[in-house]
Amino acid sequence: MAQDNVDPYLVQFAPEDKDNPKNWSRRKRWYLTYFAGFLGFNATFASSAPSGIATQLMARFNLSEEVAAVGQLCIGSTIFLHKLPCFQVGCALSKNTASIIIFRLLGGLFAAAPALISDIWDAKTRGKALALFTLAPFVGPAFGPLVGGYIAQSGTPWPWLFWVLTIFATVCFVLIYFTLPETYAYRANFVHLVPLSFCTKRSNSVWKRATSRYRAPLELIQEKQLHKRLKDSLTRPFRILICEPMLIAVTAYMSFVYGCVYLLFEAYPVVFTGEHNFQPGVLGLTYIPLVVGSILGVFGYLLIFHPQYEAAMDRHKAGLVSPEIRLNLAMSGAPLFAITFFWFGWTSFSSISYWAPMLAGALMGLSSIWIFLALFNYIIDVYLVAAASALAANTVFRSAAGAVFPLFASQMYTALDPRWASTLLGCIACMMIPIPIVLKRYGPILRARSQFAPTLV
Repeated sequence: MAQDNVDPYLVQFAPEDKDNPKNWSRRKRWYLTYFAGFLGFNATFASSAPSGIATQLMARFNLSEEVAAVGQLCIGSTIFLHKLPCFQVGCALSKNTASIIIFRLLGGLFAAAPALISDIWDAKTRGKALALFTLAPFVGPAFGPLVGGYIAQSGTPWPWLFWVLTIFATVCFVLIYFTLPETYAYRANFVHLVPLSFCTKRSNSVWKRATSRYRAPLELIQEKQLHKRLKDSLTRPFRILICEPMLIAVTAYMSFVYGCVYLLFEAYPVVFTGEHNFQPGVLGLTYIPLVVGSILGVFGYLLIFHPQYEAAMDRHKAGLVSPEIRLNLAMSGAPLFAITFFWFGWTSFSSISYWAPMLAGALMGLSSIWIFLALFNYIIDVYLVAAASALAANTVFRSAAGAVFPLFASQMYTALDPRWASTLLGCIACMMIPIPIVLKRYGPILRARSQFAPTLV
C-alpha cells in the first residue's frame, strides 16, 4: 500500500511492541498453545464419550440407533463459552429423550477451542504449534469411548459419565476465565488504546481533543451499525466458501476425513463386538492405536516436513514462500488414508487376529494428522487476514460431517458387512487423493484469481 494511503491516526502495534500477542514471551505463547489444545480435547472428548454408554442410553430412553447416535454426537463449534458445565449437568439430570438431545445440542453449540495459533505465532513457528493443537480432534474422540465404555462395564449409572464431563468442563471454564487473554491483535490493540485515551488523562480536555482522532483498527469495525456487523460476521465465511474453489475442495476433503474418524465409533462395535465379542470397556481400548498413530504423525511432521518448510523460508522472504509447499504433507498422507480402509475392512474377519484391524487405526491416525496439518496450514497461508472466516466455514461443515457420518455407519457396516463398507469408503478416499495434487499444480493460478487470497509480492 502506498504511504499516502495510510491513515496517520490509525494506531497499530509497532513491530517490537511487547503488547503485540506475537511478541509475548515464548513461555506464555506455548502455554496458550497447549491450553488451546486442551480445550479442543475437552470438546472432542465430550462429543464421543457417550458412545461408550450407548446401550444404557438406548435402554433408559428407548432410543433407536439413529437417535442414540444423534444424542451421542451432537457437536458444534460456533460459540466460545466452552462447554458450559450447566449443559453437562442437564444431560446428567435428563428424564426424557428430548431433554438429553437438547442439552447435548447446546453443549455442542457452546463448545469450541480458541483459534489463537495464527494470532500469536509467525509463519515459521506456526506449523509446530498447529501440530500440537491438531492432535485434539483425534486424541479426544479416541479417549471418549474408552472412559465411557469402562463406566458402562463397571455397572456405574450412566449419569456419572456426564458428571465426569461436568468436572472437566468446570476446570476448563475456570482456566479460561483466569488465564486466557485476548490474542486477536486488532482487539488487543483496542484494549491498550482505550485506557490511554480515556482513562489516564481523563480530566485534561486538551488531551481529549488531541487524542480523539486516534483510533484502533477495531474501532473502524465498530463504527458500523450492529446489524451490518452481524451480517458481515455471519455471512462472510459462507461467502468465502462459495466463491473459493480451493476452500471448497479442502473443506470437502477435511470433512470426509473428520467424518470417517467419527464413523469409527459405530463401525468398531460391528467389528470388535460383533466379530470378536469385545466388552464395552475393552472396545474402548481399540481406539488407542488411533491416538498412537496421531502422535507418530506429529513427530513425523516435526522431523521431516516442517524442517523442509523452515529451509524454504530461510531461502526466501517469509511472504514469498508459496503456500503450496504445505501440500507435500497431504500428498503423502492421502494414499495412506485410503489404504487404511482396505486394511481395516479385509482384516475384519473373526478368523483373523483382532490386532490386524486395530493396527489399521494407527495408520488412520497418522494419515489424518498429516492431511489436517497440511490443509490447516494451507488455508491460513492462502487467506491470511481472511483465514479466520475461511477456517470458520471449514469448521462448520467439518463438524457437520462428524455428526452425520455416524448416523448411517452402523447400518452400512451391517448391510454391506465390514469388508465392502470399508471398501466403499476406501474408494471414495482414493477419489480424493488428487485434491492436494491438483491444488499443488493449479493453486497459484487459483490464488491469482481469488478476491480473498492476497497476492504474494
